[in-house]
Amino acid sequence: MIVAGEASGDIHGARLVEAIRELNPELDFFGIGSSALRQAGVDVKFENSQIAVVGISEALAKLKLLARALRVAKRSLIETRPALLILIDFPDFNLRLATVARKHGIPVMYYISPQVWAWRRRRVKKIKKVVDHMVVIFPFEVPFYKRWNIPVTFVGHPLLDSATSKTRSEKEENANEKELLIGLLPGSRNEEITRLLPAMIRAAEIISEQIPGVRFAIPVASRVEMGLVKRIVERVPVTVLIQADGVQDVLAKATLVITASGTVTLEAAIANVPMIIVYRISGLSYWLAKLLIRVKYIGLVNLIAGRMVVPELIQHEVSAENIARHALEMLEGEKKLAEIRSRLRQVVQQLGAPGASRRAAEVAMSLLSK
Repeated sequence: MIVAGEASGDIHGARLVEAIRELNPELDFFGIGSSALRQAGVDVKFENSQIAVVGISEALAKLKLLARALRVAKRSLIETRPALLILIDFPDFNLRLATVARKHGIPVMYYISPQVWAWRRRRVKKIKKVVDHMVVIFPFEVPFYKRWNIPVTFVGHPLLDSATSKTRSEKEENANEKELLIGLLPGSRNEEITRLLPAMIRAAEIISEQIPGVRFAIPVASRVEMGLVKRIVERVPVTVLIQADGVQDVLAKATLVITASGTVTLEAAIANVPMIIVYRISGLSYWLAKLLIRVKYIGLVNLIAGRMVVPELIQHEVSAENIARHALEMLEGEKKLAEIRSRLRQVVQQLGAPGASRRAAEVAMSLLSK
């Protein structure tokens, strides 16, 4: 059984399933996920788009759906008694399910750790009780779990298995300066679009006034309402290419991206594209997060580096003026962009080598053989 509560987990889970099937084609899978897991041959019992949330207040709004999904998952787990339960991130939901698995003697592998090192650290005690093996994708997570005597394996980041690195030559950079493209990546959920895209679009207007000929592109995630994006974009007199999905296409062509916090920041880093990270959640979620979060940075790129590699704008700092100011500063000359690209390459080196899905699959097979 495999449970992925969010879009990125669905993709990483699908790659893991494919890697496990390469080692044992006869295994069957069921669980919670979406289109990627379905395409990988998983019998999806509950669609994860109904339960994906950003922030604490958003989770409260979806409590009924989350409770229903948990009932479905528990029933499937108990009735089917799988040989292994694979959990991907989504901790508040998944740790409850892991507790049920432990009661019924079902081994649990947790792939892609909850950010317990960043906030609500007490959850690690729960992990120690109900999880058999942590399979982590960031190197700094290994010593954290070892301190708690929790079995842990670092496999590298699964994005390295599919993302195409874009280490450009000087000639390519100079060519791009003539046809400057800025990617706007406001997130993969309607709530993120509503909170972030208006400021991004107004920033695009300010930037275009200062840099004639600059172009903008927005890749729209499959679960985002296309009409919502178009209505926001139409508020300003700036031409923006709007395309379904296509994040990798935008990253391959962009000189700079303005992006929501999350996994996409690592995709940009792997593509060696400088970025500005923006993060805005509900007031209640932010207030609670300030009380609980123990890390200095929001962006994964900065967290991994342990320093501010790219700018972060958080909550009230997310304004058109602030975004535009940072963008114009970064685009002033090639030297600034080159410095950021060099730092991003250093971050990517810390993510390990390609093959994360295969290495995670080997851990899963070792648990199945016990």
